[in-house]
Amino acid sequence: MNSNFDGLTVLVAARNEEDRIEETVAALRKDFPEADILVVDGRSEDGTASRAESAGAVVIRVERLGKGEALSAGERAAPPGLLLLCDADLRGTLRPLVESEADLAVAAFRRRVGGGFGIAKRVGRELVRLRTGVAPREPLSGQRLLSARARTACFPLAPGFGCEVRMTIDALKAGLSFEEIELDLDHRATGRDRAGFVHRGRQLVDAVLAAGPLAVNFRGHRLPLVGWTTANQGDPGITLVTLLGFLDDVYGGHQRGFREHLRARRTTGMLKAVGIPLVGLLRTRSVSGALLFALSANLFNQLDTKPGRCLKAYLLAAGPLGAPVGLAVLLLPYDLAERTMLGDAGSNTLGAVVGLKSVDRFHGFSRLAAIATLAGLNLLGERTSLGRLIERTPGLRELDALGRKP
Repeated sequence: MNSNFDGLTVLVAARNEEDRIEETVAALRKDFPEADILVVDGRSEDGTASRAESAGAVVIRVERLGKGEALSAGERAAPPGLLLLCDADLRGTLRPLVESEADLAVAAFRRRVGGGFGIAKRVGRELVRLRTGVAPREPLSGQRLLSARARTACFPLAPGFGCEVRMTIDALKAGLSFEEIELDLDHRATGRDRAGFVHRGRQLVDAVLAAGPLAVNFRGHRLPLVGWTTANQGDPGITLVTLLGFLDDVYGGHQRGFREHLRARRTTGMLKAVGIPLVGLLRTRSVSGALLFALSANLFNQLDTKPGRCLKAYLLAAGPLGAPVGLAVLLLPYDLAERTMLGDAGSNTLGAVVGLKSVDRFHGFSRLAAIATLAGLNLLGERTSLGRLIERTPGLRELDALGRKP
């Protein structure tokens, strides 16, 4: 199927590789003379981009750091058809890989060069096995051939160095064919020094996050959902809200807003709409407390449409109410940098915490006023967009944008 290399695009993610990129591109051009060769330059501080262009590659410059993000940007620019991924410092031919009939073909290095103690690789292999039942030999290999079907199943990729682990998981869970091919390749491996251990530590963290639930944000980037970290094991009610949100993150459909869920009837959103008020009723032992609890949880979920928005709202409310802020402060930089997302598990949970603290704070008329305010904001969010309203309001607009990437 692939032996004539027709319609092949070669995609190389590179950063600060000026000493090797020309040789890599020249070797790829020799092996695949008819292929389009795209080099995605991730804010290199040297001459990587100019040297890749001089070698005959088309260079795509991206501002975001991260291998998965760079490859996703390159894939969006690539024409339809076969896609070959290649590391910028690779030595050796990938022709046997392109001749594979598999939807996802991965190069396994015949010889081990450098590296650490193999912990990141073993963890990556185990993560794939736990999710799919398959234990790949090279879960972190960046030399991969993807068919058109595999591109659809795998892109956009998980961020950072977790992209290969999640790519394998996505292809296998989609029922696509998978093959590993041993090749005589080498690359500039990291050593057992400080820089090497930092690199492999990042690989390990990225792989673990990539193997969990992911979602696509407003820019089209696929990010790990970390809202499960907000679960409070000391409060079963809050933990139940986290679980309901997590189920919506993992199994939820395309429905947005209460009316769409109501029309669809059997959705995880409807499970939340029923479950969270019931949790609030059991937790607060009052109808007014349940309303405050549920309306707050839903409002914070509506606010989680741009990086940092939900967490900023939580921090503003947490101070006067005496809610815990430690985890929110820790998550905010990652959320603003678009490295992670709260998802429904996180936003519903933060809202539920604010609601619970509000039940303790407000009584009588003040509680009724709080319920009316939250109900009005929820209704407004159903009829229009709270995000657009924030972005049109002076003061709120600047606070909302603070720290977020343009």
